[in-house]
Amino acid sequence: MRVLLTGASGWLGRFLAPRLRAAGHQVTGLDVAPGADTDVIGSVADRALIDRLFGACGIEAVIHAGALHKPDIVRYPRQAFIDVNSSGTLNLLEAAVAHKVSRFVFTSTTSLMISSAIREGRGDEAAWIDETLAPLEPRNIYGVTKLAAEHLCRLIHAEHGLPTVILRTARFFPEEDDTHAELSGENMKANELLHRRLTVQDAADAHLVALDRAPAIGFGTFIVSAATPFARSDAGELKRDARAVIARHFPDAAALYDRAGWTLPASIDRVYDASLAERVLGFRCATGFADVLAALRDDRPPPAAHDPGYTSPKEPPV
Repeated sequence: MRVLLTGASGWLGRFLAPRLRAAGHQVTGLDVAPGADTDVIGSVADRALIDRLFGACGIEAVIHAGALHKPDIVRYPRQAFIDVNSSGTLNLLEAAVAHKVSRFVFTSTTSLMISSAIREGRGDEAAWIDETLAPLEPRNIYGVTKLAAEHLCRLIHAEHGLPTVILRTARFFPEEDDTHAELSGENMKANELLHRRLTVQDAADAHLVALDRAPAIGFGTFIVSAATPFARSDAGELKRDARAVIARHFPDAAALYDRAGWTLPASIDRVYDASLAERVLGFRCATGFADVLAALRDDRPPPAAHDPGYTSPKEPPV
């Protein structure tokens, strides 16, 4: 298929574009910044550009991975998030309908599911987060605009029947966390593979599966995160003593972490449950916490990419 990939120069795009081509698709990459897989420089907020692009390239499918993200909150006004994340998504959806595109995959985020209460770890149990979580109360403009974009996807599907899959991806960024600094970046990313992270390779693979399955699904929203070893019944103990729960599942984790100079989480405040994606979408992340421990045993680099110097290609060099 002739696939339009937005965000082609970004962290996900650089892994996704080669996979699409390897699968036999013809990719047109769109981004505001140049990149190896970007063919057109421009913004999804530019409706005239979007209309020209669909017509000139004969687009048959869309993967909309381009967005302003949470770290951009300190760099851009709220209106920019509305223009890009919400209005830009509507531009793509309406162009997709006008040009009879066969499917639409939207890269969303688990961040829109995290209220201030969840973010602050209130309550006596870890929050068990699946697609039934309600009400959704995003805590910043990033989450608000991504949730609005999801609603636009749902509306256009309902009105026009456009097959659409929304992927609420967990964390897969390579840079340092911009709100937590108590652990090294590699240690934190390793811990998060227990309950709120996936590798960028798995994120890219999920989009390929969604692209293939969208017509059969019709419309679906899926959390995409590494499969957690925990059960919902663990929620209370995870909040009180996460290390005891981890030890039951991975008896040598503490010793391997000690050898690496890492720290296991004492408390876990949330768990992303990606089982719906496995059951309905047919996708399960290939990499999880067991792979972290295997890497530590073999003195190999951990599976989650860590690059403290990474900056978005749309930002000028520091």
